[in-house]
Amino acid sequence: MTRPSGADDGPRLGIRLHGGLAPQRCVELAVAAEAHGFASAWFAENPLERGALPALAACAVATRRIELGVGVWNPFLRHPAQIAMDASALDELAEGRLTLGIGAGLAAPIRRLGIDNAKTLAALEDTFAIVRGLLAGETVTYKGKVFAVEDAKLSYKPRRPDLPILLAARGPKTLALAAHIADGLMISNMCPPGFAIWAASIARPVRLVQYAPCVVADDRPTAMRAIKPVLAGLLKTFWALGQKVSAAKASLVDHSGIPEADFAAAVAGPAAALDERFVDAFSVAGTIDDCRARIAAYGAAGVTDLVLTFVGPDPVRDMARFSLKSAA
Repeated sequence: MTRPSGADDGPRLGIRLHGGLAPQRCVELAVAAEAHGFASAWFAENPLERGALPALAACAVATRRIELGVGVWNPFLRHPAQIAMDASALDELAEGRLTLGIGAGLAAPIRRLGIDNAKTLAALEDTFAIVRGLLAGETVTYKGKVFAVEDAKLSYKPRRPDLPILLAARGPKTLALAAHIADGLMISNMCPPGFAIWAASIARPVRLVQYAPCVVADDRPTAMRAIKPVLAGLLKTFWALGQKVSAAKASLVDHSGIPEADFAAAVAGPAAALDERFVDAFSVAGTIDDCRARIAAYGAAGVTDLVLTFVGPDPVRDMARFSLKSAA
């Protein structure tokens, strides 16, 4: 079995799958990732996109080795008891290969569903307590500030009472909570390596999983043409979020070395005008050597698992490029 470049001398590499992909396509990509030695496949779930559960279940059956990560489930959309039920059943199906990520972000889309998600920290603390107790096979009575259960117990014995649970976090309060309740930390897109260093200093994670978009090409100009429209879309989304959430803005500006005025200009301009500071700060893009250098930078920042969203026209081919070094 070949292993992707970076698996031995840097972070383990994974792929990110998401609700923009049909479940059948998720299976194709997860099978290809496993064949090319990738360590994990993570399934993002956002409001009103495809739910992750069908693709996760299908990939659990179609693969044998690769870790399957939930990245993430939101307790405001899934009650903690339902999270425990689904996660433990998936772990059975995957024969012990599941890692559960929990997060309570995307506040505005959730509020549009009529859900009060104001008490984020309390909800996360409640969720971890309930999910851990149920996965341990315990009878759980818990009354929190957001969620409560009374004499709740799964009707079957979970395969792994210590199934790992990671917390997605960005702000200092949530990062501090991660240090106390989680088995690791998850960091979203549009966070440069400097942010990982800062976040890890607060959360002190044993495991740090980070997302990043990726394009690998024969030459750097081709990769730049492919990655810049993707980055432009992400930048507009996260910059708009940053005008309302200070932690989101800080993750962009404070740790990238790019002045705030340049962010505002980039958001207002065409995608092609994005300069390489943005590409280097927020993506893994270029030739295979360029990509290896960026992967190494994330590893130096403490990222243990770099989860790539392959956004080029042929993601299976791009995955194969990461096997070339160890296959040679």
